[in-house]
This record gives sequence, structure tokens and C-alpha cells, in this order.
Amino acid sequence: MIFTLHNNRQIDTERDLTAAERHILQKLLAWKSVVGSLDAFREKARRAFDAGWNNSGPVRERDEMRLIIALMENDLRSRLGND
Repeated sequence: MIFTLHNNRQIDTERDLTAAERHILQKLLAWKSVVGSLDAFREKARRAFDAGWNNSGPVRERDEMRLIIALMENDLRSRLGND
């Protein structure tokens, strides 16, 4: 999957993310469509990074993931009508 940032920079999840980050991203993509608030999404993200891949321990939130999460939060704001 490729995410295109506002400055047209692209993040290729296969190349630019670790396996643990891709696992977390899958969870967040699902949660983005069902949470009722930005705070709830942020809490889900925090818990996912704290638990890690299959509860293997914390995963550091690198810049690539921060940028993808920011895009997801913008999408969520639009869905919730908070743009």
C-alpha cells in the first residue's frame, strides 16, 4: 500500500515500514472506520504501539508512521465532520 502525503512524498508500506508497523497499521485502518472520535482513535493507536505485534512489546513510532497516522486522522476528522 502506498500513502501519498500532502507534499506528494510517498510512503510504501512494504518498503518503508517494519512488519510490526504494518501489523499496527492494519489495526488502525480498521479502527479508523468505526471509532466515534479522534481521541478514541488516538487511544487505539497508543495501545497498539504499546502492545506491539501479537503483544510482543512496545513498537517505536517512527516518522513514517507518524505521517501516515496524521493522514488517517485527517480522514477521520472529515468522516466525523470535524474538518
